[in-house]
Amino acid sequence: MEDIDAIVVLQDPVRRRLYEYVVAQGREVGRNEAAEAVGVARTLAAHHLDRLAEGGLLESGSRRLTGRSGPGAGRPAKVYTRARGEWSVSLPARDYRTAAELLAEAAEEAGLDAGLCAAARRRGEALRGGAAPCGGLEEAMGLLASRGYEPHQEPAADASDSASPVVRMRNCPFHAVAERFPPLVCGMNLALLEGLFGENGPVRARMDARPGECCVVIELSKNKIH
Repeated sequence: MEDIDAIVVLQDPVRRRLYEYVVAQGREVGRNEAAEAVGVARTLAAHHLDRLAEGGLLESGSRRLTGRSGPGAGRPAKVYTRARGEWSVSLPARDYRTAAELLAEAAEEAGLDAGLCAAARRRGEALRGGAAPCGGLEEAMGLLASRGYEPHQEPAADASDSASPVVRMRNCPFHAVAERFPPLVCGMNLALLEGLFGENGPVRARMDARPGECCVVIELSKNKIH
C-alpha cells in the first residue's frame, strides 16, 4: 500500500484511537482489550483493527490470551502490534531519507562523529530555547512525546529506595538512518537529547540500547536520586 493510502486509513476517529492504543502498549493487544479501552463494541473494534492491519499500520497474529494450553484452553485469539514500517507523505514527492543516508555515509567515512555530535548538542540546546533544564521525568516525557519518541516509564531494575525509574522510548525518530549507521546516528541522538535536557539538569540522557526501542534512556541525574 502506498504511504498516502496507509495514512488515509487513520482518518476514521475510532480507527485512529484503536491504533494509538495498540501503539502505546508496546505489546500484543487482543480485540476485547482494544474495544474496551476505546469504548466501542468488539465487532466494530475487530473491523477497524483488521483494516489497520490490511493498511500495513498494524501486524496481526494469534495466540491464547489465557496462558493455558491443551484441551479446554480455548481457541487462539487474534492479537495486534504496531508494524515496524514508516510512512511519510509530501506533495510533490520528496526523498529526504536518501539525502539523510548519503550525508550519514559521508560523515561516517570522513570520521565526522565528533562534529556531528557537537552540532546535535547545539541543536538540542536551541530547541530548549534558553529555558531552564527539564524539571523531572514527567516533564521530560512531555518533551519527548512532542518530538515523536513515544516515551514510557519503567520501574528501576533495582528495587532499593535509592534506585530511579527510567524513561524508555518505543520510537526512534531517526530509525531508518540509524539502522544503516547505528554508531553515528545513535551518538547524534544522544547528543541531541543531552542538549535538550541540559548538561547539569535534574534529568540526564544515557545510552542503553534495547532491540525495537530508541537507543537512549532518560533518568534522574545521580545527584537528584535520594
